[in-house]
Amino acid sequence: MSIAKRLASQTAIYGVSSILGRVLTFLLVRVYTGRFAAAEYGIVTGMYAYVSFLNVVFTYGMETTFFRFANRPGTDRRELYDRVMTLLLLSSAVLTAGLMLLARPLMSLLSLPPGHERYAVWIAAILGLDAVAAIPFARLRLENKARKFAGIRLANIGLNIALNLFFIVLCPDVLAGKYLAGLRPLVAAVYDPTVGVGYVFLSNLAASAFTLLLLGQELLDFRFRLSLEPIRPLLRYAYPIMLMGLAGMVNETLDRILLPRWLPEGFYPGQSNLAAVGVYGACYKLSILMSLVIQAFKYAAEPFFFAQSTEQNSPRTFALVLKWFTLCCAMLFVGVSVNVDVVAQVFLGRPEYRQGLGVVPVLLLANLFLGVYWNLSVWFKLTDKTYYGTYLGFAGAVLTIALNFLLIPVLGYMGSALATLACYFMMAALCWWLGERHYPIPYPVVRLLLWLGLAVGIVALSWWVPVAEGWPRYGFHALLTLGFVGVVAAVEGRRLRVI
Repeated sequence: MSIAKRLASQTAIYGVSSILGRVLTFLLVRVYTGRFAAAEYGIVTGMYAYVSFLNVVFTYGMETTFFRFANRPGTDRRELYDRVMTLLLLSSAVLTAGLMLLARPLMSLLSLPPGHERYAVWIAAILGLDAVAAIPFARLRLENKARKFAGIRLANIGLNIALNLFFIVLCPDVLAGKYLAGLRPLVAAVYDPTVGVGYVFLSNLAASAFTLLLLGQELLDFRFRLSLEPIRPLLRYAYPIMLMGLAGMVNETLDRILLPRWLPEGFYPGQSNLAAVGVYGACYKLSILMSLVIQAFKYAAEPFFFAQSTEQNSPRTFALVLKWFTLCCAMLFVGVSVNVDVVAQVFLGRPEYRQGLGVVPVLLLANLFLGVYWNLSVWFKLTDKTYYGTYLGFAGAVLTIALNFLLIPVLGYMGSALATLACYFMMAALCWWLGERHYPIPYPVVRLLLWLGLAVGIVALSWWVPVAEGWPRYGFHALLTLGFVGVVAAVEGRRLRVI
């Protein structure tokens, strides 16, 4: 099997847990937007924005560090696994306890009334459990156990979905007498209506605990090893990645934290700022379809890039991977953006959420450039110059904060979306420019920019050309989507056969 086909095969397996699994989770958006008002869903959006930052702190770059050191000649992978696991166990215990003790002040950051401190406690437990599971999952990826990885991920997602449906749909309906009246005594014993959106966090917590049980073999294989001298090189390599990750989270999630603070009251008539966050968060979920593809690709590609780094033709391989990654993401960008009204009818329950659909194409394109940046970043990871990633991440963070400050009061959540796009485009452009000087790779930059320009043009055409509602509009959009896919297949398809 060729290198590219092997990577595609691994990506497909990881995609079962990442894309398919996340798509199943994505279906919960329909449940949330149908059962919760925008202001309530704003709580979930805000809480998980903070979780994104804290996930980076809890793992502090140890996954990438584990891959890098595991592929160095002479490394004892078993000993490395024990040392990294020891670090994460200790740090996760300390951080989880600290967050639980600081639950009340943390809740005040979201301007939530007293009584919601339990949300922060549950979130802290989720973060701790997920951090402990991170390195066993990385070990499965390193050992090419993609099927086991995918199976455990799917089990986690399946339980999370089942519990969400039980507590958010079944229990309220049974208590309301809509169906299964005989179950009312049982439901009344296990369900507390005052928890409300808290069941989103409780379901996540139960699924995270279940995941550790499924990783029992990898956890029982662990031996506690704490010695400062061997872990210093690990920490030196990891801390720039953590800083890079924190800067990345600023670019990815800070808009949902800043939006309720910098959005003028009454900007959206009849809607509170927290409700605006809920609308933006729900529409942001539609753009996460691009992130799902990127995540599945990353699971397979990160160990692949490190393993291929010693091959003579690795630069050509990396260029080929970026090309096809970008083309696939461009087709997804067109498919979702052109047909976003249909997607919204399926996934957004209440009409109040659909007023923010204009941000979806912008955020999809932003996430596409984030994926491009991640591909381009291979040069500083392979040359051990991870501090460049920190510089690029912080440059993006500064731009994100500045543009949100300038644009939110004028454009609302569209300003946040444009800030995200500008940030990821700048980071990708700078990463390519620096890579050309430190680790040249023959990326087909001009060709890819032309394809992206065509994709943007088709999306703009679908939004700006007036077409009658109903089947004429659906048909026009389907024609545009299939036309773009057909052109890509006709021009680039013959090249695929020789990979």
